[in-house]
Amino acid sequence: MSAIPGCLDKAAVPPKLRPMSDFEPRRFATDAEIIHLGEGLLACRLGKEEWTHEAHLAASLYLLSERPDVDVDAEIGGIIARFNESVGTVNDDSGGYHATITRSYVAGIRAFLRCAQEETLVARVNALLASPAGRRDWPLRFYSKARLSSVAARRQFVEPDRAKLP
Repeated sequence: MSAIPGCLDKAAVPPKLRPMSDFEPRRFATDAEIIHLGEGLLACRLGKEEWTHEAHLAASLYLLSERPDVDVDAEIGGIIARFNESVGTVNDDSGGYHATITRSYVAGIRAFLRCAQEETLVARVNALLASPAGRRDWPLRFYSKARLSSVAARRQFVEPDRAKLP
C-alpha cells in the first residue's frame, strides 16, 4: 500500500488498473452538491438519473465523515435498497443493490479518509474520485470477476478471492 499504514497509494495500483484514459470522473463544485446527494439518498429524494457512480461515492463519503448518527456498516444496504425501490429499481439476483461492491467501496473510502488532508467536503470527495478507491474497477483489485458477479456477492458480503480489502 503506502508508507502510512491503511492509506491508499496510487503506485500500489497494479498496471492493468491504472487510470483509464476513456473515463474522467465527474467532479463536484460545492459541498452543497454532496450534502444534497447524501441527504437525498437518506430521504429517497434523488432522481434516478442523479444516482451515478460519482454520486454513490460522494454520498458514501458524506455519510462516513459527516453523519456519525448513521451506522454505515449496518444501514447502507437498507438505505440503498430503499432508494432503489423509490425510483423503480428492483433489488433482486440480477440488479439493484450489490452488497459486496458496496462494502468494498466503503472499505476503500474509509482507507482514503484515514489519510485525507483536504479540508473541505468537496475537496475530499474530488480527491477520492481521483484516487484508486474512486475507480469504477476498484472492487476487481480484490475480487475475480466471477466471484464479484455472483448472486451470493450481490445478496450478501463475500470475502475477496484476490487480495484483502484495506
